[in-house]
Amino acid sequence: MKKNLALFITLGLFAALILCSAQAAQGAREGLAVCARTLAPSLLPFFVLSNLLSALGLPDLLVGRLGSAAARLFRISPAGAQAFLLGVTGGYPLGASAVADLRRQGLVSREEGERLTAFCNNSGPAFILGAAGGAFRSPAAGALLYASHVLAAVAVGMLFRGTKESAPAKAVRRPAPLPFGKALTAAMTRAVSSTMTVCGYVVLFSALLAVTGAKTRLSGLPLALFTGFFELGGGIAALAGTPPEPLALAAAALILGWGGLSVHCQTMGVLADTDISCARHLLGRALCGGIAAVFTYLSALALF
Repeated sequence: MKKNLALFITLGLFAALILCSAQAAQGAREGLAVCARTLAPSLLPFFVLSNLLSALGLPDLLVGRLGSAAARLFRISPAGAQAFLLGVTGGYPLGASAVADLRRQGLVSREEGERLTAFCNNSGPAFILGAAGGAFRSPAAGALLYASHVLAAVAVGMLFRGTKESAPAKAVRRPAPLPFGKALTAAMTRAVSSTMTVCGYVVLFSALLAVTGAKTRLSGLPLALFTGFFELGGGIAALAGTPPEPLALAAAALILGWGGLSVHCQTMGVLADTDISCARHLLGRALCGGIAAVFTYLSALALF
């Protein structure tokens, strides 16, 4: 039934693109312009450095310093604590991918894996500081959005906190850090792939949204929120040039926390060969977006 529903939805979208090919092409061109003008210049350098830090062993350092505290805070296993730390430092969908790997290795139970997806799959500092901070032309705004995002993830983790019995004491070994030369090459390759993936989703959803005519009916924050519901990069890009006012920053926090349907599609893909349901992930993203928006709005009132 689910496969047939996905097939019918895809056929409907395909038919819409054919019937409204001119609008779809214009939307795709606008999406490409957003990628070239805003997303790629903002994201690629941050992605390279973020991946380089990961390849050089930053996650192991964080787990060594913070892993035990995270495990106790959320009542999760040490392996689950590592997934959380990877999720808040690596970005979508790395957290979900880490949870899926842990489940396949039997290092977390199905119940813990589903709880982890609620708060471990987050937007990373590379995207928030680069794209979101760049959209507002304010590094301070990017830092505030990232801090609110992490605090919201912690709050959601507390809401989905397990019991002492649900936190098995299983650890996970990560590969040894790479030499700098190999780490830089691996970081560059992964960064380019991540940037192209983000831009690909932006172009696709820009074309689909153009068919709906939303861009001719909406503008400003309503357009950003509508676009961000479907696709994260396009939603943030729609805020480009907006002053860092409390309401606009709260909208950006909501978009970042929710992640967009494009992120949910990626998450379903990485969890597809496990027995982990996406239901808690969807609930967790909605909660994270709402909590982050409140944190950001209240903080922005005092700071901006």
